[in-house]
Parts: sequence; structure tokens; C-alpha cells
Amino acid sequence: MFRDLMLEDIFALQEKGPHTFIDVRSPKEFKEATIPGSINIPVFDDEERAEIGTLYKQVGQEVAKERGLAIFAKKLPNFISAFKNIETPMTVFCWRGGMRSKTAATVLDLMGIHTTRLNGGVRSYRQWVVHELEKEDFSPDFIVLNGNTGTGKTEILKRLADNGYPVIDFENIAGHRGSIFGQIGLEPSNQKKFDSLLIHELERFKTESHVFIEGESRRIGKVSLPQYIYDKKESGMQIVIHLPLAERVKIVLADYEPWNNPERFKEAFQLIERRLHTPIAKLIETYLDNGEFGLAVELLLEHYYDPRYRHSGDKNTDLQKVDIEAKNVEDAFKKILQTIERIKTPSLS
Repeated sequence: MFRDLMLEDIFALQEKGPHTFIDVRSPKEFKEATIPGSINIPVFDDEERAEIGTLYKQVGQEVAKERGLAIFAKKLPNFISAFKNIETPMTVFCWRGGMRSKTAATVLDLMGIHTTRLNGGVRSYRQWVVHELEKEDFSPDFIVLNGNTGTGKTEILKRLADNGYPVIDFENIAGHRGSIFGQIGLEPSNQKKFDSLLIHELERFKTESHVFIEGESRRIGKVSLPQYIYDKKESGMQIVIHLPLAERVKIVLADYEPWNNPERFKEAFQLIERRLHTPIAKLIETYLDNGEFGLAVELLLEHYYDPRYRHSGDKNTDLQKVDIEAKNVEDAFKKILQTIERIKTPSLS
């Protein structure tokens, strides 16, 4: 018979070796929020879940259960087969540790596949995440990469991480680049998903003395940083990167590839159009319509993003700050490494 385990029991099991979490909720629920690293083997797909929910509300619990069993019975061979491919110890869960995970664990047990079930489901995990974030307990100082839009901050963070430095990429876990065009080509996280990914990054680097991040506003797309993380970012050491405008245009084009989503870029631009002088706005719109994205980006940087960055930078005049003048991202990265050497601490070795 399968065992119900509390969240802390499963964390202890994970420390002993590989452990697979299986979310048996529908794909839509899984996409909205789950335990990071989980895989999705749903008892019901989105349409089936909606059908059963409607029956439950409009007809009754027993009819809904019967329909659910009928649907699940037809997909049992594929369901069991998916679990047979998992070679690690495993734990199944649903939202509250209710019927779906109980049904999955029972069937697996009958087929000789050992699994445990998370008591309280993903809701218990969400409660743990909220509790951990409320502790406001993260001691490392931040070294913050700042600079105008298009100065390669995200690429430099990746290079730092590849070289073994502690890095938290807020934009990556938010699924958003932090600008009005920031979600184009990406899949933005909701707050629950962002919090779950964030707490694991904070846990991962909690013993470091410094962690590298990118200078962000508190809100990134659809999500917000915890206030204490934002405050720590604001008081951290600032490395401000300066690149030539032409180089920044190249970086923005490479990051966003506007030719792949021209309509979405046009829609996003219309959200900020009124904040620009009318002749400039009309010129940018013409460039976008004509596919002259480089010229459009250049004007957006000069007349929208750069003035906004100067305004925000004026508020932080008392911070420890290092300016990096560079020709390109490669040059900026080398100079940042040199800067790190000058401020080196044991944890940055």
C-alpha cells in the first residue's frame, strides 16, 4: 500500500538521492503552478476535468465520480506505461492530496509500482513557499548589473553563471524581459510559479556572500519581487554597463527577433506610443510597418528607454557604483571580471 508523506519527509528523501515528483493534475493546472522539477502525468486532460467538474456542480458527486472512473479506465494502459519509465523513487500529488492522487497511487500500487503520495498536495507546497518567503532570510549581498536597455546584462549573467559565479536571473524565472516587449516569444510566469522558482534559487545561494543579479524594477511582467529582495537589490553594489548605441541595437534585435512577431511588436509599441513626441512615434510606427526594425529600435532606445533609465538612475546617487565603458558584450564581460578581482571576497574565488 502506498504511503502518504508530508512535504518535509519528501525534502529529506530528495537529499538522499534523485526523486521524481509527478503532478497528476490537468496540463492547464500544471502549467499554472506546480512543484519545480515535477513532471506531468495527468489523470484527466483539461477537457475531461472540465466535464467532470460540470457534472459535479450540476448533477452530483456520484455521477461525477462514475464518469471520472469511466474516463480513467480507458487511459490506464498509457498511464501505467508512463510511470514504468521512471527509474527513481517517486511521489504523486494533486491540488490537495485528494481523489486524483489517491486514485493514481492506488492503481500504481495494484500494478506493483511503488510510489508515495504528498499529503496536502501542491497546496501544502505553496503554503511552504509563502512561509519561506515571509521569513525575509537571505543574507548574501547583491552585485547588480545595471545599464541602459540593450547593454547585454542578461548575456553577461549567463557568462558569469557559466564561469561558476552565483547568479539569480529574475527575468528568466519570470519568463519576461522586463520591458513592454518583454514577454514576446516567452512564456511569462504567474506569481505562484515565480515564487516557487525564486525560493529554490534563494535556497541554493543562501551561504554565498555575494550573488549577481540584473537591475530590475520590483515588477517584472506579471510578477513582483518580494519587497525585501527588491530593497536588498537597491542597496547592493551597482555595476553600470555602457555600450555604443549601434551595439545595443544589435543586442536588442538578437534578443527579441522582432521579424518573427511583427504584429505583437506593433501592438506592444501602441501601448507606449502616447508617451513619445508625435513625430518620433509616427516615425517608429512607419519603421515597424516597413520591417525596418533596427531603425525603430534605435529611436525607441534614444527617445523612450534611455530617458526612463536616466530618471531611475538619478534616484540612487548614494550607492556604491562602478561604471564599465565597453565596446561590446565580450569587452564588458572581461572588464566586469577585472572589477570582481578588485573587490574579491572568499566566496567569489
